[in-house]
Amino acid sequence: MSEQAAKIPCTIGLLAHVDAGKTTLSEAMLYCTGQRRTLGRVDHRDSYLDSHSLERERGITIFSKQARLETPRRQLILVDTPGHVDFSAEAERTMPVLDCAVLVISGTDGIQAHTLTLWRLLERYQVPVFLFINKMDLPGADREKLLGQLQQQLSPGCVDFDADAEEIAEAAAMCDEALLESYLESGTVTSGNLRELIAARKLFPCCFGAALKLEGVDRLLDILDAYAPQKQYGSEFAARVYKISRDQAGARLTWVKVTSGSLRVRQNLRYTNQKGEALEEKLVQLRLYSGDKFTAPEEIAAGQLAALTGLSATYVGQSLGMEPPGPAPLLEPVMTYRVNLPKGCDGAQALPKLRQLEEEDPQLHLLWQDGQIHVQIMGRVQLEIFRSLVFQRFGLDITLDDRRIFYKETIQNTVEGVGHFEPLRHYAECHILLEPLPRGSGLVIDTVCPLDVLDGNYQNLILTHLAEKVHRGVLIGAPITDMKLTLLVGKAHLKHTEGGDFRQATYRAVRQGLMQAESVLLEPWYDFTVTAPTELIGRAITDIRTMGGEFDAPESQGAISTLRGTVPASEVRDYADQLAAYTQGRGQLQLSLHGYAPCHNTQAVIEEAGYDPEADLENTPDSVFCAHGAGFNVKWNQVKDYMHLESGLKEEKPPQIIQRGNLDDKELERIMEREFGPIRRRQYATPATRPATEEITIKQPRQRCIIVDGYNIIFAWEALADQAKADLDAARRQLCDSLSSYAGFTKCRLVVVFDGYKQKGSTGEKSQFHNIQVVYTREGQTADRYIEELAAEIGSSYAVRVASSDALVQLSSFRSGVLRMSARELHDEVESAHREMGKYFHC
Repeated sequence: MSEQAAKIPCTIGLLAHVDAGKTTLSEAMLYCTGQRRTLGRVDHRDSYLDSHSLERERGITIFSKQARLETPRRQLILVDTPGHVDFSAEAERTMPVLDCAVLVISGTDGIQAHTLTLWRLLERYQVPVFLFINKMDLPGADREKLLGQLQQQLSPGCVDFDADAEEIAEAAAMCDEALLESYLESGTVTSGNLRELIAARKLFPCCFGAALKLEGVDRLLDILDAYAPQKQYGSEFAARVYKISRDQAGARLTWVKVTSGSLRVRQNLRYTNQKGEALEEKLVQLRLYSGDKFTAPEEIAAGQLAALTGLSATYVGQSLGMEPPGPAPLLEPVMTYRVNLPKGCDGAQALPKLRQLEEEDPQLHLLWQDGQIHVQIMGRVQLEIFRSLVFQRFGLDITLDDRRIFYKETIQNTVEGVGHFEPLRHYAECHILLEPLPRGSGLVIDTVCPLDVLDGNYQNLILTHLAEKVHRGVLIGAPITDMKLTLLVGKAHLKHTEGGDFRQATYRAVRQGLMQAESVLLEPWYDFTVTAPTELIGRAITDIRTMGGEFDAPESQGAISTLRGTVPASEVRDYADQLAAYTQGRGQLQLSLHGYAPCHNTQAVIEEAGYDPEADLENTPDSVFCAHGAGFNVKWNQVKDYMHLESGLKEEKPPQIIQRGNLDDKELERIMEREFGPIRRRQYATPATRPATEEITIKQPRQRCIIVDGYNIIFAWEALADQAKADLDAARRQLCDSLSSYAGFTKCRLVVVFDGYKQKGSTGEKSQFHNIQVVYTREGQTADRYIEELAAEIGSSYAVRVASSDALVQLSSFRSGVLRMSARELHDEVESAHREMGKYFHC
């Protein structure tokens, strides 16, 4: 094995706020490790990684790129990411594949707003971090002050690794209680201890220097060589896609990190595209890039970053092989623009070309609306770059206008949405529960529908339809967020349900729920930092207050003051230019996305949008029912009068039933005698009494009572279901026999309820079958209603469980405050009791 192959690979991301000197540091690291013979510079437009013409023209990093370098023990894969806030989504896309990161901070500027955004992202993706404080050769760079700032604003675990070994050991021991105890006993901290703390994000080594003069760069490389995390990889193939691009010849490149196993050229790779279609494609080439150059090995092992050719439908964030799904991106653009195409250019023909750029940067979110193309953009710099890329790649000289804030909608109460789709020879109905979630949660999709109510294939179809569509709110038609969408119940028709029926029912159910809910309009807010001369900070405060922003008291540092807070993105506009103008260039505005919060001028936005949710036919809340051989439309507010399934959110019982306290023994006895007749009691000898002076307090446990949904259990138990096909009476007797034996052995009270809802003329019947009660409900009374009422009435005095796999019965039991058990669980308990009885009989 070669020396290179023996070295441990480690993927390191370089991240920074703009102008911190990140690209200069990457050049210095390449130079110091012998990968470059000359030191490239951004201002000379010859840096190794900023090779794109747009990057060299503007002097900023726009696209993430990688370089390979070696230290004595490690093979480092350096990933250089953009530092400008407009391209922060590109930086975030690399984070799931990083083993660790170097966060570069300017020694003269200190921690910036974007630095805090990057720090939060690194924490979210649990990436270990090393810090390089750059430009320490410039006036105003104060090491002690900067270290204090890092420990206060980032983490107390920021430790100066330029100090001597004893100081580093002592500071590191303070980051972990177990290590501190060990350190106090032994007086030593090992390299392994430091590496573990760094990997656990408890310790953050800090190195100070000046990359342009190569100061501190060798020390940083030594620290990475010694303490960068050492990952252990499995043997089964797994990989994560973090980037899509195209080479100069137009070939599509899928950039992955192999996280387990290996990849070989001409290997068949199975994966699922974004439409849910299964594909199998052959890998044509594997490329290991360093800058713009690459090698093409036959095989790559776990830990490597590689570009793959031959895959046509992969996407950013995709998991391949055994790789588990990762979190959704946090950063997203907050503004939308209309794309104006050159005269004579057809939008329908231009859209597929622009989709290539969206494939490479998914946050562009291209939208075809009313015959026009719209795109989401982070800021002005990204807007200009987007225009330039479209011209370079496709020769289209576009303009962008009609700038609008990208709003979202959520709800503040829980509702049940019902969707029914039943034109002639079609059928589907589903009930979706919509619940509000905390800010930043996104959409969470779940199901609580039992498989014996709706087949698993149909349930998966509904969950797919919930996830595939951008569901629009009802205030201005903005996308919904921060909700949980749960499938409660659904119904299909054995003959008439087709593939697209549940799509229609699902979309309509969500929309019908939104029409009922109390909706909230959300808008993006920025975290801002305004730096201005102290004599002008008052004007900045007035400006921010006028925008509807919120802020803390200004911090004054002599002639310069700093104001921090949050402000609606819709109000910022060109305020950075205004600030620079009235401060004569001495003022600065820094922005980073805070997140979405309630809109500060909701009514004005709604009135301006003029959105009518009932007129939006592509997102209709109405349902379609069938009668007399034809389908007919039912308005959203009348759907519950026509729906075929009972509501999953039944009205609660009157307070006097639901909220009553414990019943006394006489009242409880009257209820049971009323329902099941006189209670027969065994006679027991009177036990000897204790002395009156002896005080004993015994809390009597409540007797267990099981209420069984008879027919549901019969058709859920395979043996009884087969028996019922031939003789339903025999199946009922067999169930009662089994339950009688079970009740006698477990000493619980047991009630079996059979549904007489559709039995014409039935007055209901209650009888005793050995030691259990059997109930047949009267005509017009369902078993689940009887079970719910009985459970509510005796639930406070008995330990009641309701046995049924019917979703509606389980939901009603939940509201009555009693425990639920499925048909399978009851079957297992009965079988277990029979086995135990068998042991006694054989003794």
